[in-house]
Amino acid sequence: MKTLFIAGNWKSNKTLAEAKTWIDGFKAQSTDFHDSLGRMSVVVCAPFTALSFLHDQIALNSLPIALASQNISPFPEGAYTGEVTGRMVKEFAAWVILGHSERRKYFNETDELLKTKTDLAHKAGLNVIYCVPDAVTAVPVGVKVVAYEPVWAIGTGKTDSPQNASSVIGEIKKKTGVTTVIYGGSVTDSNVASFVSQSSIDGVLPGGASLDPIKYVSLIRAAYSTLLK
Repeated sequence: MKTLFIAGNWKSNKTLAEAKTWIDGFKAQSTDFHDSLGRMSVVVCAPFTALSFLHDQIALNSLPIALASQNISPFPEGAYTGEVTGRMVKEFAAWVILGHSERRKYFNETDELLKTKTDLAHKAGLNVIYCVPDAVTAVPVGVKVVAYEPVWAIGTGKTDSPQNASSVIGEIKKKTGVTTVIYGGSVTDSNVASFVSQSSIDGVLPGGASLDPIKYVSLIRAAYSTLLK
């Protein structure tokens, strides 16, 4: 039986006040689909500044959301001013997203550095969502979820075709042995079904569509509808 993994990435957005508005909106929209999430995992990848607040609100309101950090330090605890370690993140989040194309592009993160971060994440007890731009990029051992995100589709409004995305994801699964591989790149509530209905695609990594709680819930519902067919 197929299950889906939906991870909304807020990127560098939302103050605490805006995060509260999002939580209130999500709570109001999601009251009737808690039971259906037995076949879905819903994650929000939030900035460090929002993790503590979101952690408390999710618990207080019994919301069906897991949290992910968008990054962790490549160093252990110690004299590394400005860095946030995996052990610090683990107090609030179960997941961390690593290897995102924007981290690779703007912060020059290499496969070697990302492997170090992955190892530290695992040591801290965090599950890793690991982003790759293609089927040939190495994926560290122990990664739980891989996200295929063609660079040209990130934030552009352009998407890979569902058929090609499924083909690439099939290759990633064969190469890595990872069983949960999702697609990222301009995913919306109007196109998500076309991706997750593909046999090889196990979910999606939406960015902009996750910033609005109404749109995010709509995307989740559209994804879930494919499991009922």
